[in-house]
Amino acid sequence: MASKFLKPTFVYLLLALVTLVNASDPDILTDFVAPQNSNGIDGSFFTFTGLRGIFDKTPPATFTVTKASMAEFPALNGQSVSFATLQFPAGSTNPPHTHPRSAELLFVVEGSLEVGVIDTTNKLYNQTLQLGDMFVFPKGLVHYQYNADTKESAMAISAFGSASAGTVSVPASVFTTGIDEGILAKAFKTDIATIKKIKAGLAPKP
Repeated sequence: MASKFLKPTFVYLLLALVTLVNASDPDILTDFVAPQNSNGIDGSFFTFTGLRGIFDKTPPATFTVTKASMAEFPALNGQSVSFATLQFPAGSTNPPHTHPRSAELLFVVEGSLEVGVIDTTNKLYNQTLQLGDMFVFPKGLVHYQYNADTKESAMAISAFGSASAGTVSVPASVFTTGIDEGILAKAFKTDIATIKKIKAGLAPKP
């Protein structure tokens, strides 16, 4: 269950996260972008209910991201903001990845997380975050989160300065997109058999 810390000030925290993330999407010339062929807009267009109850449910068995981006919430089109909740069962990780179109501001609302970001000189900046801590991952840089606790779950909320920040998984983009195994073996200074084992470990479960 989410910590009681979150509930009294949840709305204010969301608003604070929005204001702290710099916008990066192109400006629009209208108040908002209405969907094509819409017969009329009412308050439901500006409402997203996809996170309803998420803080009261039993934590998932695997690392889970629930997004509120333009794909799930079309009213965000042109608004340069989006959110995601990240749920970490004990010992789980969000593997190294990047967001090509936005920085990410992560806010821990339950448990603790080990996080890290790598700059373009390959220097790692890592930190252990506690309940109420925030960490910013600059736009486009490789980063990760890890719940090192072997017994307790963790949860974080991430804010983005784009309605569609995009996510590029480093393991998936390198090993599951068809790059020649010989090239990967040379790049990682190993053999093709090792590359095949890595690929097999990343293959979707049937």
